[in-house]
Parts: sequence; C-alpha cells; structure tokens
Amino acid sequence: MEKEKLRLDKYLWAIRLFKTRSQAGDACDKGKVKLNADNVKAARPVNVGDEYEVKTEAKRWRVKVTALLDHRVQYAEAIKHYEDITPPEELDRIKFQAAVFNTGKRLSKQGRPTKRDKRDLDGFMDSP
Repeated sequence: MEKEKLRLDKYLWAIRLFKTRSQAGDACDKGKVKLNADNVKAARPVNVGDEYEVKTEAKRWRVKVTALLDHRVQYAEAIKHYEDITPPEELDRIKFQAAVFNTGKRLSKQGRPTKRDKRDLDGFMDSP
C-alpha cells in the first residue's frame, strides 16, 4: 500500500527537529530549510534519499531521509527515519559554544556565600 505524499513541515515535526508543526512551517517560510542549497516550501513532498539542511535555534542540521514518518513518535523511534549527516565542524562549533555558554545560573559551590560561610568569615579577619 503506497502512502499519500508527505509534507515537509509534517516530516520535520514528526522526526522531532521542531516542537510544533507550525514552527517547522515557519522555518520553511523563512528560508531556514534547504534542499540542494535551494529554499523549499512547507508543502513540498518528501522523498526517501532527500538531503535537507535545516537551521534550528540549537544547531544547523543536515539530514538524509531514510524513511517516511507522518506522525510524531518518541525520539528513539524517530531517529530511525533519518540519518544525521551534519558536518563534524558544525558539531565541534556546538560543543565549543556549549562550553562557553553562560546560563546565568549559579554554579554549585560558587557565588554568594551561605549563612554558614558568612559566620565563618566574620571571625576570619580578627584572628592574629
């Protein structure tokens, strides 16, 4: 039984590159999804063997379609429907970016002293 044509936005949502289908559609409209360096529309049919370059907030993906998936499934199942062919230099850039990224959260054991630390520090300068 042959399946109906599968829209690109639905496929990108189903393989979990985007949280919502509308985000996938918006990315297509804004030119963040490319096939052979050409922008593609959200309604474009997906075929096995297509290679897409997808730019999300987190990273720039290169994915090769290995199987069609028309509904959202858990991550472990979704990764079986595409092959991640992202270049190694992009993966290195992400690792470097993650290493220097400041979340604004205080690291454990650093930052403002606790009440106990303050008590310990009060007498520190007074001792001979």
